[in-house]
Amino acid sequence: MFKDGSIDGVQVKPLNKFSDERGWLMELFRKDELDREHLPAMTYISLTSPGIARGPHEHIEQADYFCFAGPSNFKVYLWDNRPGSSTYMNKMTLAAGEAAPTVVIVPKKVVHAYKNVGDMDGLVINCPNRLFKGNGKKGPVDEVRYENDADSPYELD
Repeated sequence: MFKDGSIDGVQVKPLNKFSDERGWLMELFRKDELDREHLPAMTYISLTSPGIARGPHEHIEQADYFCFAGPSNFKVYLWDNRPGSSTYMNKMTLAAGEAAPTVVIVPKKVVHAYKNVGDMDGLVINCPNRLFKGNGKKGPVDEVRYENDADSPYELD
């Protein structure tokens, strides 16, 4: 159904790690390097156990700005389910995490998931451009979930 290929609007950027005798530093985002539509409204961090996936799901209005810096490694899955997109029905997969520190910007309405493929708990930082449940957490959750849909076309391997 989906074919492998790039997805319009998805941005994949390597994260640079600057190390010295004290440890390391990594810039996750810079306002001067982001399109205005992707400027973060909030930031959160999640821990995912080995072998566990988050998603697939999509957001109607929210773009995600995922930072995979480690520990652990992830496989990231993206599906373009936007009928008007020039890359409609494309699927992308990529490796990200400790072995390949990466930012993945996921535009709204692009279905996405990630799976911890490492052997330790993994951290993911997200800097979405919308507040979870809106101001004061009084709005609806902007999410369409496919994880429990037995007929979902969004398959993880």
